[in-house]
Amino acid sequence: MGIEIIGKTIASMRKEKGIRQEELANYVGVSTQAVSKWENGGVPDIALLPEIADFFSVSVDSLFGRDITDYSGLQTAFCKKIIETEPEQRFKAAFEYCWDIERALFGNFPEDGSVEEYEKKLDRKEQRYSSVISDHGFTRMGIANRLQYFLLVPEPHDADAAFFEDVDYQMFFKDFSDKDVFDACVFLYRRESDKAFTQNLLINNLMLEPAKAAHILNVLEKYNLLYKTGIEMDDETMTVYNFKPSPSFVAFLIFAREMIKTPNSFSGYMAGRNKPYFN
Repeated sequence: MGIEIIGKTIASMRKEKGIRQEELANYVGVSTQAVSKWENGGVPDIALLPEIADFFSVSVDSLFGRDITDYSGLQTAFCKKIIETEPEQRFKAAFEYCWDIERALFGNFPEDGSVEEYEKKLDRKEQRYSSVISDHGFTRMGIANRLQYFLLVPEPHDADAAFFEDVDYQMFFKDFSDKDVFDACVFLYRRESDKAFTQNLLINNLMLEPAKAAHILNVLEKYNLLYKTGIEMDDETMTVYNFKPSPSFVAFLIFAREMIKTPNSFSGYMAGRNKPYFN
């Protein structure tokens, strides 16, 4: 199967997706006549193959009519690799795959450099980011060194339903803009979550009035960050609380920090989004 198959493959993919020759030409940066020539037996410049493959969201091998990727086998191998990793190393191993995914979304084969190697190049207080932003979704990644995270958000079918239905953001931000509420939440996140406590824990450690401590506990209960139990002692009922730390609060801090301190040190950044985030 020779290189001439590429033109036929391009024509087939384009027609299957209902894409005009002009759209492909504009994306790759050639004339519509050039695309027409490919589809009629011509061959694109080899340097254009990655961009053409990206346009159709396929591998370069697919342009040659070679479907060499067994995705079910790839998923099995990926899961097997993580499972066989020592439990204390699984998140680290998974994060390496996240870095591979991030670079692959740029349209590059993730062959060079691991996160571990990247970390060694930076001061411990430095932070590097990566992001892919397109009409199909976006990623945000903290690679090294201060904080590592990976967020991948495919484009939702209905952004209004996904983000705004039945959610009172104003009340949430109002509640946590109260410094005492925020400080109490952070204080409880610093404690072992299996240790029950009473209202006095906040009164004594955060120097709060009883009424303010009660208000804070009500706020945290509203967001399902704790639950309370009544215990009978000496013919009286004592209210005891158990904290239920949610990783969502930690993620909230990660991206609130991005809003406050705008990332400016990117190892990779690709922005090609034209559509609004909320429809």
